Amino acid sequence: MKQTANVIGATGLVGKQLVHLLLQNDQFEKVRIFVRRNTEMQHPKLTQEVVDFSNEKTWGEKLTGDILFSALGTTLKQAGSKEKEYEVDYTFNLNFARKAKENGIENYVLVSSVGANPRSRIFYTRMKGELDEAVANLNFQKLAILRPSSLTGERKEKRWMENISISVARLVTRFVFKKYRPIKDRTVAQAMINAAINSHTEKTIWEADEIFELANTIPFN
Repeated sequence: MKQTANVIGATGLVGKQLVHLLLQNDQFEKVRIFVRRNTEMQHPKLTQEVVDFSNEKTWGEKLTGDILFSALGTTLKQAGSKEKEYEVDYTFNLNFARKAKENGIENYVLVSSVGANPRSRIFYTRMKGELDEAVANLNFQKLAILRPSSLTGERKEKRWMENISISVARLVTRFVFKKYRPIKDRTVAQAMINAAINSHTEKTIWEADEIFELANTIPFN
């Protein structure tokens, strides 16, 4: 039976790839994205919901279907403060997850981060770990949390230092610390879909190096 997918974070690096792959996938008859402003994406299967993420009244009743995919996240630079970053990465994500569960959606796929740990001393990895723990406590029938390392792909904004660090990481992790090797946005997106539609017994968390296997790809392809 064909399914309806909901996506938050649809305009981000992984989110754009995810939407593209979902629209190409015959197992999905409808793809609903929740965005802050209209995008240029158009497709017969695509529905765009322009919402205020901080106001559930603008999106709560629209969150229906079979699966919720979340690639929603920001950076400290984009957010402007840790409080704003926490609101986007933790609060908005958890609110959507809770509402999805309340509305009968039992399949949830979340992009987290390598090193996510609710007891970490690092703000970012602690925040991601807290979210992972919180959504796990919602008891979805099917839950997948992906923890990729550095993401590669075409970004709107140039991140010179990040590009340099990714190049170094790609070289180093060919030989050691393979868990932390960079991963393509499209690979993560494909892994998200595979996690949602395939059976993986009781496995919930996919660490960075396992995402390649989940996407049925090999590193550095």
